[in-house]
Amino acid sequence: MAAAEEIKKKHKHREEQKKKPKSGDGHFKPSADVKGLRFGGQFVVKSFTVRQAAPLELLRLLDIPPSCLAQWPGLPFPSTAAFLPTNFTILAQHAWRTLTLGLGTKKSKVIIFVFESEAMRAAVDPQWPRVLPLGDVNRRLIRGLAGCEMSRFKFRKGSLTFYVYAVRRLGAAGFACADDLRRILEAVVALNDFLDHTAMLALPSQRSITFQNPAAVAH
Repeated sequence: MAAAEEIKKKHKHREEQKKKPKSGDGHFKPSADVKGLRFGGQFVVKSFTVRQAAPLELLRLLDIPPSCLAQWPGLPFPSTAAFLPTNFTILAQHAWRTLTLGLGTKKSKVIIFVFESEAMRAAVDPQWPRVLPLGDVNRRLIRGLAGCEMSRFKFRKGSLTFYVYAVRRLGAAGFACADDLRRILEAVVALNDFLDHTAMLALPSQRSITFQNPAAVAH
């Protein structure tokens, strides 16, 4: 009986998979199927918060060189939204590591969404919170994009793990912002490992938050 029930379950699962809309590109999956953030055994990390980053913060984090910035008439990556660890998260992770005698997590998460168009990003933006717990990212941001499909990229860079999602309408062909996606992925790959949780507030070449704006120092 148990074997028969197992066979029925597998058959039902296969039938459900057949009914799901298929993407025309094997790299893209419906938002309900794409992999989200992973937390491992550190369940407390889910309560840590991330905040939506300003465009200049993302450029600073990715260490985009001035020669590349000169190629854009305005701010680069207008179809991109990014979420960075909040100051609360930075302090909480340091405290958690202290309480657990260094056995706590040493990784923060950065989430970057590259939409297929600036209009699509503008339509989604009002629906997204500016600050939310990491544990809500999968449900509210990724699964919440109904009618969309995504391609996911993950990079570990020392104390920071980058999750990059390319987002397009379900069933769309190609990816209109492929150049922006390529530049962002290349920038993440080129980054050196971050040495601590505060490094996202500094340039990638810095060890901590000791970075100062040269313009501010000059005055």
